[in-house]
Amino acid sequence: MSNILHTRINDIIGQSKKEHEKYEYNKKDFVPRGTANQCVVSVYEIPPQKSAYPYHYHTQNEEVFYIISGSGILKTPDGERLVSAGDLLFFPANEKGAHMLTNNSSTDTLIYLDFDTRNSIDVAFYPDTGKIGIWGKDINKMYMVDENVDYYDGE
Repeated sequence: MSNILHTRINDIIGQSKKEHEKYEYNKKDFVPRGTANQCVVSVYEIPPQKSAYPYHYHTQNEEVFYIISGSGILKTPDGERLVSAGDLLFFPANEKGAHMLTNNSSTDTLIYLDFDTRNSIDVAFYPDTGKIGIWGKDINKMYMVDENVDYYDGE
């Protein structure tokens, strides 16, 4: 990216995703994946009683959330805690950074700014369900962790 970006949050066109009854969001990409070398920045709007993503952690990409408005329940390895407007949250790239943010309101939208590092490949683990996701430039795959194979299988 060779240009400075400047816009207002309300001027960014969002994309909604609702593929599961527990998970739903509207995502406004300010610095979309592939635009910058090392960061991705998005604004998430989470409807009442929904989460954007399941409980997970990354092995390469770090994340920072800034809660703009609303409140939510943040699930971490240390338990659950209430978060609200003005809170800054950092998630390291390891199992201690596992997280899931759920809008706990019955009426208000939870809005947060999400800053992510961008690595050429990242692996995300989903401790509650035993899944593993592999993300990269040309890969976006989900597997079950317990499907271990020998290094030389199929060679």
